Amino acid sequence: MAKKKGMPREEVIQVVPASAGTPERKAIFDRTAIALRDKGDHNLSKEATMAKRKSMTMDEALQVILASNGDNPFRDLLEFMVQSALEFEMSEHLGAGPYERNEDRLGYRSGYRARPFTTAVGDLELLIPQDRDGTFSTTLFERYQRSDKALALSMMEMYVQGVSTRKVAAITETLCGRSFSSQQVSKLAKGLDEKVTEWRNRPIEGDHSYIIVDARYEKVRRGGRVISQGVLIVMGINGDGYREILDVKIADTENETTWSDLLRDLKRRGLSGVQLVISDDHEGIKAAVNRYFQGASWQRCQVHFTRNVLRLAGKGEKRELHADLRAIFDSQDIETLNYRITEIVRKWEARKPKVAEKIDEEIVDTLACFCFPPSHRKRIRTTNCVERLNQEIKRRTRVVRIFPNQASALRLIATLAMEQSEEWAERRYLDIGLLEEWAPLDDQLAAAVLEMTEVDSLQE
Repeated sequence: MAKKKGMPREEVIQVVPASAGTPERKAIFDRTAIALRDKGDHNLSKEATMAKRKSMTMDEALQVILASNGDNPFRDLLEFMVQSALEFEMSEHLGAGPYERNEDRLGYRSGYRARPFTTAVGDLELLIPQDRDGTFSTTLFERYQRSDKALALSMMEMYVQGVSTRKVAAITETLCGRSFSSQQVSKLAKGLDEKVTEWRNRPIEGDHSYIIVDARYEKVRRGGRVISQGVLIVMGINGDGYREILDVKIADTENETTWSDLLRDLKRRGLSGVQLVISDDHEGIKAAVNRYFQGASWQRCQVHFTRNVLRLAGKGEKRELHADLRAIFDSQDIETLNYRITEIVRKWEARKPKVAEKIDEEIVDTLACFCFPPSHRKRIRTTNCVERLNQEIKRRTRVVRIFPNQASALRLIATLAMEQSEEWAERRYLDIGLLEEWAPLDDQLAAAVLEMTEVDSLQE
């Protein structure tokens, strides 16, 4: 049996990114990092460990790890980067890098404490920097582990209630251990639920010109039965052009009443300035939008519409039909738009009358995006911008399969939505300032589409 190794001593690595630039910038990035621990199957080669003791650029450090004999280089890379991020965060907190002489520094380092961090690529063994005054607290784990806590709680609840499968039980024991009780589960759930409730009731500030609404379904246990419940999601683009999830709600059904309740609550919290709502062709959504956002336009998701039309075509015709619809959606002027609609309807009328009829009668619902600035159109013509969130929800809920209760489902999905909003806050999605200068009646294509939608509304 291999001899168990103790905690390795702290090794100093000066990491200097190639883009460090000024000496001040270099000083910030010069920091103490911790060599990856030698334990079990989580080892770096001798060469890699020796190289990490030297001053090196970030690129060189990454190359050393990739060239090592470690069983999981992705985990090693992530561990190295996260440890470096912690060191940078401490430098920012103190106003000085390691060993930096600075009269303006706010404190001094005082060792480290061990902290495991579970990620999708494996467990990271990190050392959290500490300062002498005990004022340093990293926000890294709080942001990225809320959803992990919610996922673990869902499985713990199933485990405690005796409804977990062998697979779920094994995962739960790995993540949480075996020594937890229903009281511990309740205590942990309460802490997360308070944050979810606070987030779902936060005031909505400023105008949100565009909102996107979508729904998916999850299986939940209730009253001894497994039922399908709707997950209603509303995303908005605020006045600064950033996306954010405005709310997530679990409902028994997806109808006008549930959507009306959700939109009414959003207005109560301050949602205003809505000019366009993007969704699929759900009568409940349309009715709720007409009721609570009078004057706002409705854009039918072009992807959903395309799928609906393709179902009416034969297998060998789908690619051609898809290209025809894309040509309509990509039109740059009113002459091209009218010509393509007319010709495509005529073409399919002889081959698939139902396809031609659906395009002729419903294509106008997908054109509202043309009434807004050209640079916005591709990003407001579908509900695709919430697709990443839906994929992440699917990835997590696939582990649980059946939630033990509605609160568990809301807890996990809402924490994922919170994290997605935080990620979106780092990058602007649209230049909303263009809307202030936009006059649709001065744009030939926008004016024509406005007239088409008004005529269509009168006919209804």
